[in-house]
Amino acid sequence: MSPRPRRRGRFIPALIACFYAGIAVGWWIRAEIGGPDRPARIEAAATSGDSSEPVSTVSADAPRSVAPAIATETIGPNPIAVLRHHDLRVPIDNADVDEWKGDFAQRRGGGARGHEAVDILAPRHTPVRAVEDGTIAKLFNSKAGGTTIYQFDPDQEYCYYYAHLQRYAPGLHDGQQVSRGDIIGYVGTTGNAPPNTPHLHFAIFRLTDAKRWWEGKPIDPYLVYRD
Repeated sequence: MSPRPRRRGRFIPALIACFYAGIAVGWWIRAEIGGPDRPARIEAAATSGDSSEPVSTVSADAPRSVAPAIATETIGPNPIAVLRHHDLRVPIDNADVDEWKGDFAQRRGGGARGHEAVDILAPRHTPVRAVEDGTIAKLFNSKAGGTTIYQFDPDQEYCYYYAHLQRYAPGLHDGQQVSRGDIIGYVGTTGNAPPNTPHLHFAIFRLTDAKRWWEGKPIDPYLVYRD
């Protein structure tokens, strides 16, 4: 009896076994290493501080090879666009807005902190006017800002900060309602302003949900006022 059929009989089952073994190995590799068809599950990474900072997110169905996408503003519209619709007036008559460009980003204290405001030079005792309707949230004196005013907008979403004032307008007080254009103080050099350079340190910031007059996210006034 010829041995040839017996060898063929052993060869076919071995071939089938190798085929299924290859499928099993391939499945194990994809399961352990993950190929481009394996979805990645990356949760949103919340940032510290203001919740409006972009967060990095990837859909649970996105392939692993897709990089996280940077989200845009996550809580409401862009604050600069909002404020440009508030029709703010300049706090000092005839101030040149073009001169404010780049002032916000300047460094102070030997580079240790940002300016986060604009300086508007004007003669001492020049009237400082409310940039829009609102409420005097706080009259405050500090070592750095000197005689200062914190004014909330009508919806208490934004705060306007006026610093280095020589004095307040007569009778100005906390909680007072003011109208756009009202005189609220006068240019000076109080605080850490150079004594021979009277100016208004003017800042805008978006308030947090807590609505504290000392707390918020700074916004460049130049970007709000520029044409």
